[in-house]
Amino acid sequence: MCSAPFSKPESASGGADERVQSEMSAGETHQEQLSQSDPSPSSNSCSSFELIDMDVSSLYEPVSPHWFYCKVIDSKELWIPFNSEDSQQLEDAHGSGKDCNERVVPTDGGRYDVHLGERMRYAVYWDELPSEVRRCTWFYKGDKDNKYVPYSESFSQVLEDTYMLAVTLDEWKKKLESPNREIIVLHNPKLMVHYQPIAGSDEWGSTSTEQGRPRSVKRGVENIPVDIHCGEPLQIDHLVFVVHGIGPACDLRFRSIVQCVNDFRSVSLNLLQTHFKKAQENQQIGRVEFLPVNWHSPLHSTGVDIDLQRITLPSINRLRHFTNDTILDVFFYNSPTYCQTIVDTVASEMNRIYTLFLQRNPDFKGGVSIAGHSLGSLILFDILTNQKDSIGDIDSEKGSLSPAEDRGDVSTLEEELKKLQLSEFVTVFEKEKVDKAALALCTDRDLQEMGLPLGPRKKILSHFSARKNSMGINRPAISASDVNIPEENGGYLDVGIGQASVKYPRLNYKPEIFFAFGSPIGMFLTVRGLRRIDPNYKFPTCKGFFNIYHPFDPVAYRIEPMVVPEVEFEPMLIPHHKGRKRMHLELREGLTRMSMDLKNNLLGSLRMAWKSFTRAPYPALQASETSEETEAELQSSSEKPNDANTEEPPVEAKEEVPINVGMLNGGQRIDYVLQEKPIESFNEYLFALQSHLCYWESEDTVLLVLKEIYQTQGIFLDQPLQ
Repeated sequence: MCSAPFSKPESASGGADERVQSEMSAGETHQEQLSQSDPSPSSNSCSSFELIDMDVSSLYEPVSPHWFYCKVIDSKELWIPFNSEDSQQLEDAHGSGKDCNERVVPTDGGRYDVHLGERMRYAVYWDELPSEVRRCTWFYKGDKDNKYVPYSESFSQVLEDTYMLAVTLDEWKKKLESPNREIIVLHNPKLMVHYQPIAGSDEWGSTSTEQGRPRSVKRGVENIPVDIHCGEPLQIDHLVFVVHGIGPACDLRFRSIVQCVNDFRSVSLNLLQTHFKKAQENQQIGRVEFLPVNWHSPLHSTGVDIDLQRITLPSINRLRHFTNDTILDVFFYNSPTYCQTIVDTVASEMNRIYTLFLQRNPDFKGGVSIAGHSLGSLILFDILTNQKDSIGDIDSEKGSLSPAEDRGDVSTLEEELKKLQLSEFVTVFEKEKVDKAALALCTDRDLQEMGLPLGPRKKILSHFSARKNSMGINRPAISASDVNIPEENGGYLDVGIGQASVKYPRLNYKPEIFFAFGSPIGMFLTVRGLRRIDPNYKFPTCKGFFNIYHPFDPVAYRIEPMVVPEVEFEPMLIPHHKGRKRMHLELREGLTRMSMDLKNNLLGSLRMAWKSFTRAPYPALQASETSEETEAELQSSSEKPNDANTEEPPVEAKEEVPINVGMLNGGQRIDYVLQEKPIESFNEYLFALQSHLCYWESEDTVLLVLKEIYQTQGIFLDQPLQ
């Protein structure tokens, strides 16, 4: 409730009396003017008072409320405004009637639900602590920053009522006390201050007074410095799942995958307005929805952290905790036991979110893509590799694990054994009716039961394992000595130390494109023993694959050299989002081109000068022969710089030759490299870690993702980037 204004000190009574008298005289004069102007004045004095009240109260306008929600960041509360569309929806639901407290309003593009009765905001697709929601009208400046904090809804109503009376009666110097013993003084419409309570001021029952540094008080969200966005388009054209890498933090600010994907989404909304403006104006597109997928928390909730803590040394505690929480995720993924937990978590989370998304967006008809950062890209790569197309499961399985005969190799079993110098065992295999295809399926135990010694067994197993590696992509969890998994023991392969093969779950959808950011896929495939990816290989259920990386990223590796190992070529350079190469890259290429030209011209000039200097004198009778030889030398000298150009071509010449990089990305290029910033080019090592975490706020990365997604729908950029 509003407290009564405090009384004035006696020393100021004279001035107060004069002010009251002047206000009374002004009121009487105004009343006389009204009585003279009124053709039918009433004898009742209340009617004239009502006219005064109505005339003055016309200056008062109700405050416009705006809805905020509270986020706790580093143990500090931060009040963030809803966008204008969400705030209006919440206000409409609030004023809709008696049942407004039971209403649930979707906000932030449907990613959060606001329960009006509870005044709480809940995440829809991921686990997150609920945040408080408030209908805000009055604010005061915070402690250490310039951000304003809203008062509670009840006390804001008290402030608003007091403000209305002050404006209506033109009586200011209103003083109120909040439930927290804070003092708010309304001096005039433009000067309102807030005093924090002083500890111990009411120890002997004394009342609170204005002490400490006053803080500014503002009425209405339009009077405080805050950015309020317009909102997101309702139409969703495409859905992208984003899987994080090692550890719970995804950038240098130690933010979660949810916060980083929020930045990624915000950048995409800005780029849609700048680079797809025509399509937006024609209402051809809406937006792309990016949803995070978290697998770190379920993995570390299995009790493995407790087991690790028992064996962790007490020294350098923070470093060891960081290692257990982040770097060990790589080793967890290499352990089939925890690898099964990781792939199950990622696949089940994407399936769950996809089903929930369709329930909340029944009109969605767009496609789905997936994106992974660091280790998350490897997890998605393995899941996609082991998917089976419902239309042709057998054909897709042959595409990755088919024997050599299906690849055009028609050599017989005898020829294969002859190459291995094992022709004496042909009769053994004929007796067991084992042909070349059956031999490729044999394990070490099978060969041992047929009576083969250890040496020949190792030769045969190594030969067929290498053949499969060179022809396609093996299942990541299969060892080199056991190419095929027997369906014994529930489909698991026990190798004696608790390891088991991984059973990859199926996705409920077919991704259109797979984006890998800062990916170590190439390195892991090489470590697994894979030397080459078959150019004809492609994901069974995914058409596109883009390997995007920063040139200084220490975790990123290329893919294309594994498809075309015999040709050296540069990756595709991602265009700058402003439409041209960065200036320092253009300068570097210009200097490289100029140095090549100078080198070629200088070598040609020196060669000509040296030959003219060492040329023997000719008699006058041989002048014709001399001229012919000179012309031949000139032609040869002019041709040699061209030879030098072919040996050391400029940078652009390498990209002019069409390169076949296989079908992993539908025949398109796979490796795409970002342009480093000018400051990053000064010291590659200094920005190495930052380069691995730069993708979340990279406009160039987001624009490439949007461009490739909308190209599948026949929508292109307003102006093609170069």
